[in-house]
Amino acid sequence: GLSKEEKKAKVAKLLDLVGLADRAENYPSQLSGGQKQRVAIARALANDPKILISDESTSALDPKTTKQILALLQDLNQKLGLTVVLITHEMQIVKDIANRVAVMQDGHLIEEGSVLEIFSDPKQPLTQDFISTATGIDEAMVKIEKQEIVENLSENSILVQLKYAGASTDEPLLNELYKRYQVTANILYGNIEILDGTPVGELVVVLSGEKAALVGAQDAIRQAGVQLKVLKGGQ
Repeated sequence: GLSKEEKKAKVAKLLDLVGLADRAENYPSQLSGGQKQRVAIARALANDPKILISDESTSALDPKTTKQILALLQDLNQKLGLTVVLITHEMQIVKDIANRVAVMQDGHLIEEGSVLEIFSDPKQPLTQDFISTATGIDEAMVKIEKQEIVENLSENSILVQLKYAGASTDEPLLNELYKRYQVTANILYGNIEILDGTPVGELVVVLSGEKAALVGAQDAIRQAGVQLKVLKGGQ
C-alpha cells in the first residue's frame, strides 16, 4: 500500500488531472454536477487503469458542462494513453469524441467501425436511425416534403439524397452534371462536418433534365463515389 504522504500526493495529482485542484477541501454538497463527475473520474483513475468506462456520464449535464467533461476525457486519453469506453445514446457525443463506434441492440453487437465508416455508411436500420437523427436529416425532410417544388415534382425531375466523404467533397460534381448532361440541381438541404479529420457531407437535391440525362447523371454521381438514393420520382 501507499504511505500517508504518498496517498496525499496521489490525491493531489488526480485532482489536478481532472481540474479540481482548488476544490480539495470541499464537501460533495458544495460541488456542482459537473464537478461531481470529475470526482468520479478521479476515483476511477486511482488504480492507474488502462481502460476507463464512462457510462452515460454526461446524460444529466447541461450542454456547456457536457463539452467540458468530454474535453477532459479526451485530454486524459492523450495525456495518459488511456482507452476510454464511452457508453452513450447521444450520437453528437460520439461524433465529438470517439475514434471507433460499436452499436448495441438488445445486448448484441450489431455494427462496429470507425466514426467515419459508421456515420458515412451505416449498415443496420438502428444505426441508420441514430445517424439520421444526429445529422438532422429527419427533421429537415419534414420541411422539405412540404415545399412546393417537392409536392409538385415535375415529370423530368427527381428528388435525391446524396452522401459523400473525403475526396468526393472536393469535386464540383453538380456543376459537372450540368456541363455533361444539362441536368440542373436545386439544393434543398446541405450539411457538412469533419469526422476524424475527413469531411463528410449530405445533400438533398432536386435534379431536373431529360429522362436519359437523369439516368446518366445518377450513374456519374455513383461513379464519383457518392451514395445516391432516389427519394421521389416525377409525377
